[in-house]
Amino acid sequence: MAGLARHVDPDEIIKTLHDHPGEAHKRHIHSSRSVSQTTPYSSRYATQQEISKFKIPNEGAPADAVHQMLKDELDLDGRPNLNLASFVGTYMEREAEALMIENISKNMSDADEYPAMMQMHSRCVSIISHLWGVQKGERAIGTATTGSSEAIHLGGLAMKRRWQEKRRAEGKDTSNPNIIMGANAQVALEKFARYFEVEARILPVSEKSLYRLDPDLVKENIDENTIGVFVILGSTYTGHYEPVEEISKILDEFENKTGHDIPIHVDAASGGFIAPFTHAKAGNHKWNFELPRVKSINTSGHKFGLVYAGVGWIIWRDESYLPKHLVFELHYLGGTEESYTLNFSRPGAQIIAQYFNLIHLGFSGYRSIMENCMANARLLSKALEASGWYICVSDIHRKKGEHRFHGKDEVVFGKEDETSADYNAGLPVVAFRLSDTFKKDYPHVKQESVSTLLRVKQYIIPNYPLPPNEDKIEILRVVVRESMSLDLLDRLISDIFAVTQTLMETDAVDLSAFQPGASSIEKQHQSKGHDSQNKHKAKRPMSHGVHRSVC
Repeated sequence: MAGLARHVDPDEIIKTLHDHPGEAHKRHIHSSRSVSQTTPYSSRYATQQEISKFKIPNEGAPADAVHQMLKDELDLDGRPNLNLASFVGTYMEREAEALMIENISKNMSDADEYPAMMQMHSRCVSIISHLWGVQKGERAIGTATTGSSEAIHLGGLAMKRRWQEKRRAEGKDTSNPNIIMGANAQVALEKFARYFEVEARILPVSEKSLYRLDPDLVKENIDENTIGVFVILGSTYTGHYEPVEEISKILDEFENKTGHDIPIHVDAASGGFIAPFTHAKAGNHKWNFELPRVKSINTSGHKFGLVYAGVGWIIWRDESYLPKHLVFELHYLGGTEESYTLNFSRPGAQIIAQYFNLIHLGFSGYRSIMENCMANARLLSKALEASGWYICVSDIHRKKGEHRFHGKDEVVFGKEDETSADYNAGLPVVAFRLSDTFKKDYPHVKQESVSTLLRVKQYIIPNYPLPPNEDKIEILRVVVRESMSLDLLDRLISDIFAVTQTLMETDAVDLSAFQPGASSIEKQHQSKGHDSQNKHKAKRPMSHGVHRSVC
């Protein structure tokens, strides 16, 4: 009969085994706190005392020892280049990194102290606004932000204020604003609505709508209290572009019938640096300032803008669309500047790095990188479907206008001279799931086991449900970034197939070992929430609360 097992607390064991100087004389043990500092590991924190986790220690420790211990602990993190879950860039050229280190202490709020940096900021705004089709005679205005979340809040707030100003001028009620978005929206869009007291009309997505905002539902849900529509150029779930031009036409028709002018804010967190450069653009449809209905656009410089985390951008097509009372005049450190951000102090190094990339790579450089990302994503998609084990929910590997999988026998690998224009437009994202045939043949295999076993090989590939209304379908997702070389892609494909083969040859009892374990003590201290095994314990289901996709 198997022996009984009980919980073991490693922290308690370590505490018991520590050398306590106050008791040492009773056990005739000699202990010294002044260990010779020959290496970082000779610190008392390395062997005799545990480094403090949740309370500040009474005494400090040598910098080299703390550095080494934290470095060792951080080795437990995933490798950034194998974090295939993230849209955020993990690679920059050495010259760009050098510029960031040289300017890491510069603060974007100190405009008068760092005029050269602020000039680069202005140039970035000008370059990006022209990439997004600002029209002749318009005076585009914009700013760097700490990311797309802040930028989305600013874009939404400007729409709310413009709506309020117009309603007040007409003597109408301003107490019930609403905003439209799809259920595939990243949580920042819903945060805007909750934080700034706007009703979020979150419209369900479906396979019919390609898991994105459904234009038919937009038509049914807009009214005189709609401050705007959030349209996403690149869903974080599946990489699909939402139909900006189609929704713009619906809003044009609504204005012609009712006189209510509803603007569009394009959340181009990922697509803002892809659509301008790829041959596919947005699928031969307009999405940017070429559409008069689009008043503001945001993007993340730290995604496909190819900068390390910490920079986003928002641009309004003309300064008239940024309400004056949202702009603050600051008298600070001897200078005067105008500010319209939610943050004040923030790093300036990323802005410098963004300008470096724009000048260094140029249009052709960005195009080459984005087309390469798209080609690699197509290759991965086709390889997965050719196996017969997987089906892709994303469709940037299918010919234009084709959105359905018809069987592995129809998978055709590309020609040497093809570009993204030969396929559906979208992000270089591969969202895939086990095929129905595979599930029938191997019902004991859970899809999350694929993610778990790939993590053993150091890949981070999430497995998570599609948005509410389609959340019975779980997908694995790979974001193909600049740093996905053909060699790494070849290894990834081989490893996915090897892991799948292992699962096929493993019985249900053994598979139980591959399931994720309980939450760590760090998770309990760090944030509220549950892992995938305990998601049923959440206070609110996905359809009623904030949900997010990995990004």
